[in-house]
Amino acid sequence: MASRGRGARVPFNKAAFRQQSEKENSSDGVPSVILKQARQSGQLNLSGRGLATVPDKVWRINIDVPEEARNVSLDNAEDRWWDQVDLTKLILASNTLTAIPDDISNFPALTVLDIHDNNLESLPAAFKALENLQKLDVSRNKLKVLPSSIGYLKTLVSLHVEHNQLTQLCEEIKCLQKIEDLDVSNNQLTVLPTALGYLVNLVKLNVSNNKIKSLPSEIGDMSGLKYFDATHNELTLLPQEFGNLRKLELLYLRHNKLAYLPVLENCVSLKELHVGNNNIMGITSEHLQHLTSINVLDLRDNKISKLPDEITLLESLQRLDLTNNDLSSLPYCLGTIVSLKSLVLEGNPMKSIRRDIIMRGTVELKKYLLSRIEEPVSNANNMATGGNTGIIGANQSVSSHEMCQMKTLDYSQKQASEIPADILEAAQKAEVTVVNLHKNIFTDLPSNLRSLSDTVTELRLNWNKISTLSSEISAFKRLVCLDLGNNMLTDLPKEISSLQNLREIIISRNRFTVIPSVVFELKKLEILFAGDNKIEVIDVDGLKRLPVLVTLDLQNNSISQVPPELGNCPLKSLQLAGNLFRNPRPAILAKGTPTLLEHLRSRIVT
Repeated sequence: MASRGRGARVPFNKAAFRQQSEKENSSDGVPSVILKQARQSGQLNLSGRGLATVPDKVWRINIDVPEEARNVSLDNAEDRWWDQVDLTKLILASNTLTAIPDDISNFPALTVLDIHDNNLESLPAAFKALENLQKLDVSRNKLKVLPSSIGYLKTLVSLHVEHNQLTQLCEEIKCLQKIEDLDVSNNQLTVLPTALGYLVNLVKLNVSNNKIKSLPSEIGDMSGLKYFDATHNELTLLPQEFGNLRKLELLYLRHNKLAYLPVLENCVSLKELHVGNNNIMGITSEHLQHLTSINVLDLRDNKISKLPDEITLLESLQRLDLTNNDLSSLPYCLGTIVSLKSLVLEGNPMKSIRRDIIMRGTVELKKYLLSRIEEPVSNANNMATGGNTGIIGANQSVSSHEMCQMKTLDYSQKQASEIPADILEAAQKAEVTVVNLHKNIFTDLPSNLRSLSDTVTELRLNWNKISTLSSEISAFKRLVCLDLGNNMLTDLPKEISSLQNLREIIISRNRFTVIPSVVFELKKLEILFAGDNKIEVIDVDGLKRLPVLVTLDLQNNSISQVPPELGNCPLKSLQLAGNLFRNPRPAILAKGTPTLLEHLRSRIVT
């Protein structure tokens, strides 16, 4: 590289010059270069600079002749200080300011003022001069009141005053006719002013984390409201007028003292209702008939002991949270809500539904509820009997359209001992994957069912009169779930071992005295239900041959001793109640599977 000569000129470094100038002019925390940029852009950001006060030169930024005017160049566009624009955005956030002087009135063109996270105890009356202000953020300060001058901010769209020490809102707030977003959460409010009813353009209102005991009836006049959050307050009820909020979409009322679910008569747009952590005792059909658009219903941590059948009115329901209530059962019709994707039940004293069914998730729980619905015979006989809607066999109708759409042959509760050939033919064409034959009078696997063996993954033969299962079951190589519950079986054919895709087998309510040894050959088995039999011994060595078994139900058998080695099985759900053994004690069983397994391991003699 060629070296510079003695007389070579060093190029001017503009960036370095600006940095040096900033250092020279930053004794008060506000470099002149930042003020210069603010005159050009109309935006000034002084956040996080440790300012205890704002220098006078900031308040006079559009009034005083700037320092750079002393060496002005008419040929340099950057030096044309007289072309400055009015300040429209001022950010003073995250400093240590204790007051805003009346000099704020020097900025009538401001549209955004952000002074959150300071130590402000009051706001000046001069705020009334900010006639163009649209967004004001004074959150995370020490404000005890909002000044009446707030009412002069006619153009305000967003006001954030959360995390202060407000005990009330001034009546002048009713003058904010254009406001759409109001956040007064995390204060000390005990009431809300009736003046809120004038804010007909308000879309979002957050009053959470206060001490509010009641809401004014005028809140029903806020016709534009879509989002309302009153979480963590002391509400005992909502005014009847609250039901007039036709545009309301999201309603959060968790952690209050509500004894009843509010009747939201005209809230036709409501999508989410969160009323968990209250004292709600029950739900009536009157509550539910007005919630037909609801997607999410959060009822957790209440005292609900029963759900009415009218829950099916919520045809758009996707999530229902019933955690920690007093439910001992569920209406079976809950399984008919097609849109329901999440049903949460932990912490309820369920008696009619086994814990292992609940643990399997929403899909399996809905299947269980559907399987418990008793269909009147008259309905079955009155179904369509011709055209493209149904196929007739043994005086029972089956929907061919449903078979094609759902890939399911439901021939349950027909009192049938065989399946008509035309129905099987239609099922074969539809390539059904699920066959439901429960509550009939089959004495064995229907001989002609083998025609579906190439596609069926779930076969339900429960509630029949089967005493011996045919070896033909081996043809159903794709089976994942096999339900043989409520029959008269004493053993299973050795051919079951060929069903190596089987993940779940149900042999509950039969006449088994042992778990059939063939079961221990199903290496992918995850779930084994064998409750309500006459099983006397737990074959731990056999169970250890099932590497992925996580759910084992042996309730209501004749087991007189529980081998401690069972504690080494990697089970997530173990049900042993209702047997003859005295140890483990009922108190241990009631504490759940982890405690039970730990107890058993502690008894292993080494």
